[in-house]
Amino acid sequence: MGVVRDFVIRHFRHFNAAVLVDAAKAWERHLQRGGKMLLTMGGAMSTAEMGIVIAELIRRGKVHGMCVTGANLEEDVFNLVAHESYERVPHFRELTAEDEVALLERGLNRVTDTCIPEEDAMRKIEKHMLALWEEAHRKGERYFPHEYFYQLLLSARIKTEYQIDPKNSWLLAAAEASLPIWVPGWEDSTLGNMFVAAAIRGRHAFSTAKSGLEAMASLISWYKENDRNHSLGFFQIGGGISGDFPICVVPLMNQDLKEKARPWGYFCQISEAAVSFGSYSGAAPSEKITWGKLATDTPRFIIESDATIVFPLVAAYLLDL
Repeated sequence: MGVVRDFVIRHFRHFNAAVLVDAAKAWERHLQRGGKMLLTMGGAMSTAEMGIVIAELIRRGKVHGMCVTGANLEEDVFNLVAHESYERVPHFRELTAEDEVALLERGLNRVTDTCIPEEDAMRKIEKHMLALWEEAHRKGERYFPHEYFYQLLLSARIKTEYQIDPKNSWLLAAAEASLPIWVPGWEDSTLGNMFVAAAIRGRHAFSTAKSGLEAMASLISWYKENDRNHSLGFFQIGGGISGDFPICVVPLMNQDLKEKARPWGYFCQISEAAVSFGSYSGAAPSEKITWGKLATDTPRFIIESDATIVFPLVAAYLLDL
């Protein structure tokens, strides 16, 4: 047995620690019974370098699809090509407004304790993506946001610019596995903003990127195809649109399309949102039963903790590390 897996089994016995182990065991059972798993990811998990464990989960067949924010999609690639130019600010809580302006003037965009370099990361990738968008526009082709990233990563365009071990890039692992990905609200991201600016300038059409509505239709097709033979599980890191968007596919199919779809066969969320605040991110898993998303017998868990601490331990359990 792996050292980390053995550690959590031995020591994580109560409260959120116990739920972590229960959720990891249930994920493992779900896969052993022939189930598949959708992993959703909000927040800044790519900048937190969650790709180190997610990439391996993808390679080992523990994750079969992902729904992520536009920020997580792009920030994995930013880290891949500009890691050496990132700056960590461990004393971020002590920064003054003037300190923040100084970071801005240096082209450093802060995400909690980590600064992403605009020129070395964002603008570097913008040039490559703009070329892909313009090429698609010339050919009259349209792709989802993640498909442009797949084209970038599977070409030779940036391979010489990697600054981390490529095995630690979850998006590269996903591209190599042709993993289905959904990115709702992609316009709420740096490259989404750049896409809009380029479209306004006439470099390509807005329709060059497929929409979130089309993404939902694509998700329906994926769910329908896999639901025939597999129970589909749902593991949610954080909250927001990356979790809310895909979980709705079941009631959409049952209630709006009037087609039979099984509820999600497993559910777990790592969250720090309070239930009483009225947010979807903080809703208890049982609330999803009333929406037809989960069944009464769906294994369901909520780990109220920091995903940057918790999820690598869940992954280590599954990977037997």
